Amino acid sequence: MIRKLKNIFHLIKAIIANIVYGFPSRRIKVIGITGTDGKTTTSHLIYHILKSCGKKVSVISSIYANIAGEKFDTGFHVTTPDSFQTQKYISSAVNHGDEYFVLETTAHGLDQNRVWGIDYMVSVLTNITHEHIKSVSGYDYFGSYDNYLKSKSLIMRSSKKIILNKDDQSYEGVMQTLKNNITSSLIFTYSLNNKADFMWSESIKTELIGDYNKYNILAAISVANILGIEKDKILKAVSTFKLPKGRFEVINTDKGFTIVIDFAHTINGLNQVLKTVKNNLIYGNGKIIHVFGCAGLRDIAKRPKMGKISAKYSDLIILTEEDFRTEDVCKICAQIGSGIKETGKKYIVIENRNQAINKAVSLAKKDDVIIFTGKGHEQSLCRGNKEHPWDERKAIEHAILK
Repeated sequence: MIRKLKNIFHLIKAIIANIVYGFPSRRIKVIGITGTDGKTTTSHLIYHILKSCGKKVSVISSIYANIAGEKFDTGFHVTTPDSFQTQKYISSAVNHGDEYFVLETTAHGLDQNRVWGIDYMVSVLTNITHEHIKSVSGYDYFGSYDNYLKSKSLIMRSSKKIILNKDDQSYEGVMQTLKNNITSSLIFTYSLNNKADFMWSESIKTELIGDYNKYNILAAISVANILGIEKDKILKAVSTFKLPKGRFEVINTDKGFTIVIDFAHTINGLNQVLKTVKNNLIYGNGKIIHVFGCAGLRDIAKRPKMGKISAKYSDLIILTEEDFRTEDVCKICAQIGSGIKETGKKYIVIENRNQAINKAVSLAKKDDVIIFTGKGHEQSLCRGNKEHPWDERKAIEHAILK
């Protein structure tokens, strides 16, 4: 009941915001990207392709908003901003003469009506995996995978063209949802393993590694093709794309070991990133040291599963804080550790993230890889009810200099 009332409040707010700013999305081509993983990289890929092709484009992602050539902070732990802020950004882009607007869109933003009134020319659903299902109170925001899938699919009700990942576990469920609710949209697919409208080819050159990045690239290429961008221009732009901050961000040290910083905080995201590190011989034959935690007051069911994934790929695991909020850090780590123990591997707990970083760096030897996951680009750590300034890269660089 409380959730429904809040959603009604957000709907009224969104309606007013659209009226105040004159429904700006009707005067610009909005590209929406949703999914559990890959939203940010795909958003920045699309933005990069369009900019490289001389198009005027703005973007809102979980890292920042770049509106009419000016960067804005979207706030702590925020992907899709408040409806008034979003409409203001779109209106500014329209007034600047931008042709395209790339909008990273969360399931929460969709369910809460924060993006009500936005007309999407194209929407992309990257994947739907386990997230937001069961919290410390026994219930997280969506409560079930089916509810999560339905919320993600809401973006398609206001989309003229829809792009789906044909290889994702959600594909059949999403197609059934579309069949029951949407008839006028055009549906396109991309795939690495199945016949689809857009597939991987040897002509695609990129510096990015890992299959998960191939999916992100295919999603972006699909959008660019549908928008009518020339193929050779798309491929040239893809070949020059650099990952945004906190997405497989690599630091090569003069001590012979490598550091990777990644935002991965979901089961699938963690699996993909660790598998990519493990499978790439460019990192030598050293050990993998993994430092991570799980957010407090969020999906509790994933914690042991993420521990098990870490144990599958890592040689040494250090569990630490990650926005524990009002939960006990040690309790969170114990829940993650229960999955690690199932594999027979050991782990250590260092509650303070800064101290955990220092410990990992002190233990690293030549050819080792230390991977820090969960924080990525974020500029704060939530401890209790307060946000504390945090910069993962700066903390790591300071540790290396010790």
